[in-house]
Amino acid sequence: MSKEDQKSRGFRVLVANDQLKFKPYQVDDPVPLGRQILEIAGYDSDGDASLAAILENGDFEDIRLDEKVDLRKRGAERFIAFRTDRSYRFEVENDQQHWGKPLISGKVLRRLAKAGDDEVIYLEVRGGQDRLVDSTDLVNLEEPGVERFFKAPKPDPSVQIIVNTREKTVPSEDVTFDQVVQLAFPGSHGDTEEFTVTYDGALSCPTDGNLGAGGTVKVKQGTIFSVKRTIRS
Repeated sequence: MSKEDQKSRGFRVLVANDQLKFKPYQVDDPVPLGRQILEIAGYDSDGDASLAAILENGDFEDIRLDEKVDLRKRGAERFIAFRTDRSYRFEVENDQQHWGKPLISGKVLRRLAKAGDDEVIYLEVRGGQDRLVDSTDLVNLEEPGVERFFKAPKPDPSVQIIVNTREKTVPSEDVTFDQVVQLAFPGSHGDTEEFTVTYDGALSCPTDGNLGAGGTVKVKQGTIFSVKRTIRS
């Protein structure tokens, strides 16, 4: 986009509203003040509303009302507007925490939990499966049941599958055509060799079918592959 087009269209920002849904807005000023972003999103900058930028790495950066935000350097920005008279309580590793924003990121939770590189953060779900929270995930603290977070060892992402009746281990749930062929017929292959791959019981939808050259399928424990080799004469 040329500078002329950018100037005519303005700069796009995303601001989370009271329901924590991001809504796009156009800002004419390339370096607006924090109060301008609040006002364009429908908030009274003279009231108890505050603004924070949500960074790509999951951190939050508080924006003062009179602080300039250079949209030319950052591109489309994500912000959250919130009321400063509220405080959200939750537990991280059994420690009571107070947070002034309705959203919190996985990166902030990792910092509060003092999680190591070999650990991950979970949201406890009572009566259900605990939810993994990645560093860039945003958690709505206003949702019912968002009360306790804890750290745990990073799960092993490897998956056991069956290739031509033999059990094999793949490093993740995403498996490519080339990976399956190598597991069935290791080594280099000549131009006269052709391979046909079928699968059953996959995580992908459909759960069974043909896997073409260059394709990828999501697998789970016990997904079955059949690989056939044909030699052209």
